[in-house]
Amino acid sequence: MLPSILFVCTGNICRSPLAEISMRIEASKRGLTCDIDSAATGRWNLHERPDFRAQNIIQKYHPSQILAMEQLSSRQVTKEDFLRFTHMIALDQTHFDWLKKEKPQNANPHISLLMEYLPQTTDKNVPDPYFGSENDFEYSWSLIKEACSELAIALFDR
Repeated sequence: MLPSILFVCTGNICRSPLAEISMRIEASKRGLTCDIDSAATGRWNLHERPDFRAQNIIQKYHPSQILAMEQLSSRQVTKEDFLRFTHMIALDQTHFDWLKKEKPQNANPHISLLMEYLPQTTDKNVPDPYFGSENDFEYSWSLIKEACSELAIALFDR
């Protein structure tokens, strides 16, 4: 059975959409079609498209995925997500803690931090680039892309 994966960040307009697209690319490389999505812990940006700087990253590195990126719409994690997804991947510790706290008793997804898949890193948080520059988005993307590659190996190549 293929895993189903939900990436979670604060507003679902920067980090988690980048992770969603990165993981879709990893699945596609393997000829796999599985349930990959992203969502927010907060409600600030509901129904918004990904930040234009996140879209620029995808346009720059994976132009064939820009339409998929542009079609994403931010949403908040729901109780149903805890039952739908086998893996819920937090982009930082606050998201991880929130997921653990909100998880219904009857749900059993594997909840982890994305950066756990990069054991050589000391910081287990993907920095939020929202208030930063294009360079901050580039840095967050580099971490997300590398961690998603390792996550794909762990989930798809075993």
